Amino acid sequence: MSKARLVVLAVTQRQQTQAEVARRHRVSWRWVHELIRRYEQGGWDAIEPRSRRPRSNSAATAEPVRARILALRRVLTDSGLDAGPVTIAWHLEHEHPRAPSTSTIRRILHKADLITPEPKKRPKSSIHRFEADQPNETGSSESRV
Repeated sequence: MSKARLVVLAVTQRQQTQAEVARRHRVSWRWVHELIRRYEQGGWDAIEPRSRRPRSNSAATAEPVRARILALRRVLTDSGLDAGPVTIAWHLEHEHPRAPSTSTIRRILHKADLITPEPKKRPKSSIHRFEADQPNETGSSESRV
């Protein structure tokens, strides 16, 4: 049985005050009051913990802007032009006063599977090793004059 259920039962069935129950269970009086209010309005289901997830994300990119980014990518690719995030940002800046950043555009393109990730490649110059076939073939000397 959850602590919330015990608190509600103590107040409703044992006729204890909310302050007594709060002290006994080491919770705030405000939380006990909130549980009782929710129980009276919606029953046992109402006292279950609620989601803490935000209802909206004000920083999210608007859907029309997202659709315009994907449309620009399609148009630029079909035209044979560069269709990277910097180019798309340049086009958006001429259309809208507040265009999203290039990292946001890249993230949108990546979510739409329009960017294929390339693994980091090792440069060919790093593969050539400085080694000798015979002893003392690669000598280096320090001479002080």
